[in-house]
Amino acid sequence: MKIFRFVLNTIPRPLLIRLSYVARPVLALALSGNKFTDPIDGKSFRSFLPYGYGHQRNNVLAPGTLSLERHRLLWLYLKNETDFFTAPHKVLHFAPEQAFYKRFRQMKNLDYTTTDLYSPLADVKADICNLPFADNSYDIILCNHVLEHIPDDIKAMQELYRVLKPGGMGVFQIPQDLSRETTFQDDTITDPKDRARIFGQYDHVRVYGRDYFDKLRNIGFRVEEVDYTKTLSPEEVQRFCLAKGEIIPVCYKD
Repeated sequence: MKIFRFVLNTIPRPLLIRLSYVARPVLALALSGNKFTDPIDGKSFRSFLPYGYGHQRNNVLAPGTLSLERHRLLWLYLKNETDFFTAPHKVLHFAPEQAFYKRFRQMKNLDYTTTDLYSPLADVKADICNLPFADNSYDIILCNHVLEHIPDDIKAMQELYRVLKPGGMGVFQIPQDLSRETTFQDDTITDPKDRARIFGQYDHVRVYGRDYFDKLRNIGFRVEEVDYTKTLSPEEVQRFCLAKGEIIPVCYKD
């Protein structure tokens, strides 16, 4: 098992994801057990896979769905605290994650549209800063780990607000440094290695701080900073392999 983990730790992250997606059935069988559970598919394993850019984290990538901590946290929140899985909703999903895509597509209660500029899973190829959708179109918008890639994130936030229906809800997760009061962005940093070192990933353009929530509020959203891990027991946080203290930005258009 130690040799297996060593090999995984030497594989670049994009390649690891592609290999994992192809090898999911084999990985799920090899790691079957009962220590950790992925709430998305309900399957349990003796360990999850390591994952991370630069510094890899252990027990974060679920072998079955390839979900990460943020995916499992969002799934639990939507399932336990909202009517996402039961009521009819018109949903817009940016850069749809593999862990969610097929499951959301099959849900009869959702009128489900995916969008992205490059993703092969996108129904509509679109620039988030210039969306081809009418005002007040969607009940729910999911746009997770997207805004840190967008140079003009304010314009993107304005577009998200524009196409969300009054009374609608958006979830806009981002990688966030909660120890940092203000967001750091320097557009002169263009070298991929420098971006990876400074922003955490080669294609990120900023590091969001605690002011991220106020950026959304300045656009017009009512923002709830949901620390959903606080509502779970320590045993559940450990069993689902969640990142304790991660905040879900739940945004409403009143």
